[in-house]
Amino acid sequence: MRVAVLGGGSFGTALASIAADNGAEVRQWLRDPALTEQINREHINGRYLPDYAINPAVVASTEMAEVLPGAGLVLVAIPSKAFGDVVRQARPHLTPDQILVSTTKGIQEEGFKLMSQILEEETGFPHIGVISGPNLASEVADKQLTATVIASDDPETRTRVQTALGCDYFRVYASNDRHGVELGGALKNIYAISAGMAAALGMGENTRSMLMTRALAEMSRFAVSQGANPMTFLGLAGVGDLIVTCSSRLSRNYRVGYALGEGKALDEAVDALGQVAEGVNTVRLVRDKARAEGIYMPLAEGPYQVLFRGVPAKELARLLMLGGRSSDVEFVLAREDVQRAHREQDGDTQGAKGGGHG
Repeated sequence: MRVAVLGGGSFGTALASIAADNGAEVRQWLRDPALTEQINREHINGRYLPDYAINPAVVASTEMAEVLPGAGLVLVAIPSKAFGDVVRQARPHLTPDQILVSTTKGIQEEGFKLMSQILEEETGFPHIGVISGPNLASEVADKQLTATVIASDDPETRTRVQTALGCDYFRVYASNDRHGVELGGALKNIYAISAGMAAALGMGENTRSMLMTRALAEMSRFAVSQGANPMTFLGLAGVGDLIVTCSSRLSRNYRVGYALGEGKALDEAVDALGQVAEGVNTVRLVRDKARAEGIYMPLAEGPYQVLFRGVPAKELARLLMLGGRSSDVEFVLAREDVQRAHREQDGDTQGAKGGGHG
């Protein structure tokens, strides 16, 4: 099999090396000529994965014409802001029989589009999928035991990715809920920022447990409104990815949140990271979308106020507790039923008070 990887970041590089370990002929496209030369000469990505050796069979290039033709599987590992532009550059070199898979955990602002939707619209190809899960790139590169999800309506896409990337340390599970898996990967970044802020502010394990559990409810509520299956969020792309990004200093979004919790400005926190933290953009897009569509997402409001409204990070605890009375698991007891019971109780109480003054 020939595999093409678009993108020279940490996760794309790690996946390129896995595919080469599995015997695939791997070509990787990068914009940066110096980094391309380093990968080919030293088999190291000094910018994003300086401590890990890349399989020497991975050949990097700045020319899409050298990377894409003949590839049975194309992995698109480009940050969301540049994703559409790169896909449009790639389109003349692609053919409908190729399988296109996004590895990007973000949302495009224009039209609130997921990356797989961009792949569909720009190419019209039938074989489209997404990879998502608890996949810290440095640990994947270090060959630590890891699992991910390939999601697609197309069985050929799922099978091809499992064959190309599955190995003794990287397990690839299948799903047919593409949008659910993709939304899980994007939405959890919101709460990773909050978890980082909470840790820097000295909040305890109870707080983090509450944050993660309520975040899972909020993620699934939003995704179901967009047509996803709520059961997807019990899997690797939901609770699995949420756990790792809310718990690890290796998570980019957690580190941005931690810096904010230490009192750094947003620009300073992002610059210090040196890589794209998709969650910063996702916070704003999802919060605005939820407000426009009337979706209850109180936990997304906290990081939004800190990131974009100048509210001090030390106010996070108060912001996290602003949500109204609700149920624990909405698919067991509906939130509306809890709120209705409280309204009825409040009405009875007011009636009793009124009667007492009669």
